[in-house]
Amino acid sequence: MSRLNSRVFKKSSPNGKITTYLGKRDFVDHQTHIDPIDGVVLVDLDYLKERKVFAHVLAAFRYGREDLDVLGLTFRKDLYLASVQVYPKPTEEERPLTRLQERLIKKLGSNAYPFYFEVTAVNSPSSVTLQPAQGDTGKPCGVDYELKTYVAETMDEKPHKRNSVRLAIRKVTYAPDVPGPQPTAEAQKEFVVSPGALHLEATLDKEMYYHGESIEVNVTVANNSNRTVKKIRVSVRQYADICLFSTAQYKCPVACVEAETSEYGLPLKPSQKLTKVFCVKPLLDDNKDKRGLALDGKLKHEDTNLASSTLLNPNTDDKQKERESLGILVKYKVKVKLILANFAGDLSVELPFTLSHPKPVEPEPAPAPAPSQQTNKETNEVPVDTNLINFDAKNNDPNGRSDKYCVGRTLCLSATNEGSGTDMQQKLEDEDDDLIFEDFARLRLKGTEGDGTDA
Repeated sequence: MSRLNSRVFKKSSPNGKITTYLGKRDFVDHQTHIDPIDGVVLVDLDYLKERKVFAHVLAAFRYGREDLDVLGLTFRKDLYLASVQVYPKPTEEERPLTRLQERLIKKLGSNAYPFYFEVTAVNSPSSVTLQPAQGDTGKPCGVDYELKTYVAETMDEKPHKRNSVRLAIRKVTYAPDVPGPQPTAEAQKEFVVSPGALHLEATLDKEMYYHGESIEVNVTVANNSNRTVKKIRVSVRQYADICLFSTAQYKCPVACVEAETSEYGLPLKPSQKLTKVFCVKPLLDDNKDKRGLALDGKLKHEDTNLASSTLLNPNTDDKQKERESLGILVKYKVKVKLILANFAGDLSVELPFTLSHPKPVEPEPAPAPAPSQQTNKETNEVPVDTNLINFDAKNNDPNGRSDKYCVGRTLCLSATNEGSGTDMQQKLEDEDDDLIFEDFARLRLKGTEGDGTDA
């Protein structure tokens, strides 16, 4: 008999007096709602004395290097901020504990206090990082999220570094359930001394693409003019709107295919027609030398990918206010360009599309236990709780035992699931304690920190 473990991320303050526990680091924007941010804080009550424990979530847009922060001027703009009091518990009506909080409080004891944030879907941006240049140091520009828990007398008090915990988290967006209409565009160019026109039509096979997927572009050219088409260029461009005090747009090609040989039917002479399918694949591996390219927000030193397309809320009335609250808006277009011979100009069309991650498959609900599995004192049979928060896959050896799963500095609180009699029954009774505590990497996040004096 085996069961899955639940991974819980933890991080302690430098003086070890408060420890924050979080079930996950990625919070998904479902367009209609955003996953709540919930966890617990383990505190040393003897250390607190008359002080309190607070937690806040901050989304900020950094648009300048850290080494340029001088004389109290920081190149960052706060986009979203929410704060709650963790200890002592507020006097208003308490929120029911989540499943994760119940299990953590049961394991950690009465000094563990829950916190819960509901992030609004309208005013919260997605995590985006702008790719730094080679040799740049410090925190990169972009939009990032941070969860901070700290000890203070009031919520507005500047926290000390030694008794505060800062965790880097991120908000991600998955592809919508219903893709948009198939992109198509056409254009034509007329010439003064030519009786006919040059006609271009381009179509994508679909509107929604996933990261790492090839994009097929169907191009049809009808040359009814007396000009010659020398080259066809198909490129994918990323457009990043930087919404600060004014909106500025930056574009960067992330994939390109050029055709100018007879293999593609070129050059295309007058009165000829061409139909061809071009395949382009935008990948970060081909663009790691381009500074300012928008990437999905990353944690620690994990690999990331090109930034996903920003999905705007169609029900928002004030579009400009929504754009300003998002910080960076990312969109993609395929550009098809015909280049004519003898410097006769060019003709181009653009096809917008959405680039995103596929939505993970929802796990199937566990079947209800059979009546024969109910607790029986005479047979020592105990029902197995299948309602666990599962993040890790099972690692089974050839003998059928489930091994502990440890990553880095991981504390595994589970044991092998094989046994019988009293020991087996005790293990099953303690199934809710089957948690894995993994330490957060200590990222050097610079921001509103106090000095390192004793608090």
